[in-house]
Amino acid sequence: MSAPIELYTWPTPNGHKIHIALEEMGLPYNAHAVDIGAGDQFQPAFLKISPNNKIPAMVDPDGPDGKPIALMESGAMLIYLAEKTGQLMPADLRGRMATLQWLMFQMAGVGPMLGQTHHFRAYAPEPYPYAIDRYTNETTRLYRVLDARLGEATYLAGDSYTIADIATWPWLRYWDRQGQDLNAHPNLKRWFDAIGERPAVQRGLEVLHDRSRSKPFTAQEREILFGSKQLDRRT
Repeated sequence: MSAPIELYTWPTPNGHKIHIALEEMGLPYNAHAVDIGAGDQFQPAFLKISPNNKIPAMVDPDGPDGKPIALMESGAMLIYLAEKTGQLMPADLRGRMATLQWLMFQMAGVGPMLGQTHHFRAYAPEPYPYAIDRYTNETTRLYRVLDARLGEATYLAGDSYTIADIATWPWLRYWDRQGQDLNAHPNLKRWFDAIGERPAVQRGLEVLHDRSRSKPFTAQEREILFGSKQLDRRT
């Protein structure tokens, strides 16, 4: 058996992508909590793995040519894990491109836009109606794109469950907080419910579940996550 992957993570949508992928692929791993509210993401040891100070990040001791590899960016990590295992990525070029285009759709659209929706609807220090409307409307548009796609295919890339589905699904778990009605998107709801029933998905959601947020950010946490503390130089 290969040495476990060392995963540095937190129970967020991006963290859950990798938790789920590792569970689906059956790879051994150790999950190390990076408390982003406490500023763990700015620790020098973590920055050596993730220079952008974002979770998740990982080190695979059994990387290419048997040498360790460190990776940041959840999309890159998903591609790496799929290629390492030969799982959740079609082997044919057409299927591979379909998977990668929907993965990029999540990385460039779903993640950033829904993240801004969460921020302005729940975390901003005061309501900004323009920003709330702007990002909530864009979230609705993205939900409609996904619903249309899933009206013509079982999964985002086609007939097979892939890393594109794994990347997208965690971001839709809080649809109500995003000002959305999942029932208004029946194809998307069918897909969402089916993936949520997968045992590996349920196991992935349990990773660091005890650290999940159940109360508002403190003033100190807000400063660390959204304020000028992010600009402090760290070596």
